Amino acid sequence: MPMPKVLVIAGSDSSGGAGLEADQKTLAAHGCFAMTATTALTAQNTQGVQDVHVTPPAFVEKQIRAVLDDGFMDGEGGIVKIGMLASTDTISAVANVLGECREKHGEKLKIVLDPVMVSTSGHQLLPGDAVASMRKLLLPMTYILTPNIPEALLLLREAHPDKETEFRSPSNLDDLKNLAKQVHALGPKHVLLKGGHMPLNSQCQKAKSDEDKEKTIDILFPSTSNDTELDIVDSPYQASPNTHGTGCSLASALAAQLASKPSQSLSTSSRAAITFVSHGIRTSTTLQLSNRGSGPINHFHSMLHSPFPRGHFVDYLLSHPRIVPIWQQYVHHPFVAKLAAGTLDVDVFKNYMTQDYLYLTHFARTYGMAAYKSQRIEDVVRASEIVLHIRREMELHLTYCGEFGVSRDMIEKTEESVACTAYARYVLDVGHAGDLLGLYVALAPCLLGYGEVARRLYRDPASKREGNRYWRWVENYVAEDYCEAVGKGREVIEREAERLGVGAGSARLEELVEVFARATRLEVGFWEEGAHTPVGGGSR
Repeated sequence: MPMPKVLVIAGSDSSGGAGLEADQKTLAAHGCFAMTATTALTAQNTQGVQDVHVTPPAFVEKQIRAVLDDGFMDGEGGIVKIGMLASTDTISAVANVLGECREKHGEKLKIVLDPVMVSTSGHQLLPGDAVASMRKLLLPMTYILTPNIPEALLLLREAHPDKETEFRSPSNLDDLKNLAKQVHALGPKHVLLKGGHMPLNSQCQKAKSDEDKEKTIDILFPSTSNDTELDIVDSPYQASPNTHGTGCSLASALAAQLASKPSQSLSTSSRAAITFVSHGIRTSTTLQLSNRGSGPINHFHSMLHSPFPRGHFVDYLLSHPRIVPIWQQYVHHPFVAKLAAGTLDVDVFKNYMTQDYLYLTHFARTYGMAAYKSQRIEDVVRASEIVLHIRREMELHLTYCGEFGVSRDMIEKTEESVACTAYARYVLDVGHAGDLLGLYVALAPCLLGYGEVARRLYRDPASKREGNRYWRWVENYVAEDYCEAVGKGREVIEREAERLGVGAGSARLEELVEVFARATRLEVGFWEEGAHTPVGGGSR
C-alpha cells in the first residue's frame, strides 16, 4: 500500500513547535507523507511572535497547484490540512484553487481547516477583514473545522455583527454544545470544537480556580454525516506550560487519521487525534527547549507510549477498527431487539437463560482464577467481589427462570450448548496461558456488553415495558449491583493496562485486541446458538 499523504497549507514556525514544522512532525509520527504550501514565514520562539513575512498569494497558489497537478488526488482522494493563511488575498487564492479541485473531484477532497487567527501568546495572525473571507469562501467547502473557543466566538460575531453580544463565552458543558452547533451552522460539514481554553470542574462547569480544573472537553458535531448527534470527548486536565502548537498538531493528527484510515468513523479519528495531543502535552517535559515561554508538545511520543490516555484502555478497545463491527453486531443483535419488544419466542428465552446460567458458573470460576493471579490484595478483593456479584446474578436467574416454569434441577440436567462450552473454555484457556490483563480482557465483552445493551434498551422509548415478560432481564442489568460490578471490572482492567505499559504498535497490544475480538464473537455465537438446545435436554 502507498504511504498516505496530506497537503498542508500553513505558515512556518521558526521555533519548530507549531505551524508547518508541527504539522510535518505530526504527520511523520502517524506514518503519513507531508507536502506543503507555505503561506508565511514567522520569526518566533517560545515567548511569542516577533514578525511575520507573508508569502505572495500568487506563489501560494502555485505551490498548491504544483502538488495537485502531480497526482495528489489519484486513488481514493486527498486530504488537505489548512492552518495559518495570513491575509485576505491568501484566503482568496487558496479558496480559488481548492474550489476548482472540489468541482472536479467532489467529496474525494476533504479539507481539515484549523482557523488560525491569534497565537497562544496573543499575536494577531489573521487580519480582521480576513475573518469574513475565511467564513464565506472556505467554511462551505470544509469537511471538518477545528476552532478553539475564542476562534469559534470570533467567527460567530463576524457572521452576526448585529447579534455580537449574544455570543458570550461559554461557562459550562451545555454552552460548549450550543457553541459547536452554532459554528456548524456557518457552513462546515463537521466541527470539532476544542475546549482546552476552558477547563471544567467535576460538575462540567467552568473551573473558577486551579484546584477546580479537572477536565477539558472537546465537542464533535455532528458525529456522523447527516446526523444531529454530537460526540463529547472528555480528557483529564493537564497543568502544563508546554501547549505551543496544540491546535496545529490536533488538526494534522486528524488529517493523518482521515488519510491513513478512510473507513474509520470520524468520531474514532477525532478521539485518536485528541489522544495524540494529550500524550504530547503529558510527555512534553522531555523537550524543555526554554524556561521562558510556552514550550512545544512532544510529537514523537507515540513511538514510545500507549495510543490511549491513562484510564481509557477499555475505550481504546471499544473504538478499535477491528472491534467496532463485531461489537455492533453483538450489542444490536436481533435477539435483544426482540427481547425489548417482547416478541422473543418464549422457548428461545428459556433456552437462553438456561445456557446463560451454565455459563455464569464458568464466569465465576474465571474470576476466581483472576483472584489467584492477582498480586495485590486490593485486586484479590475486587475479583472476589465480582464473583459475589455473579452469584447474586445467578440467584436472580433462578428466580426469573422459575416464572417460566424452569427449575434449577432442569437447568442442571441440561447439556451445555457448543457455543457455551467454546466460550467458557476459551476464557479459561486465556486465563491459564496468559497474564491477568489478558484474562480480564477476555472477560470484558460479557461484563461490559450486557450493561451497554440494558442501558440502551432501558432508555429507548421504543422498548415495551408494560406487559413485556422479559423486561426484568433489562432491569437486572441496569441495577445498581450490576453497574457496580462493571465499574470494578473496568477499574482492574485500567490498572493492569497502566501497570504493564502496553505500548503503541506492540505485539502485546495486538494480542489483547484479538482476545477481545474473539471473546465478542463468541458472545454473538452464544446468543445465536443458545436457542437451539432444549431445556433439560441431554445429560450432564
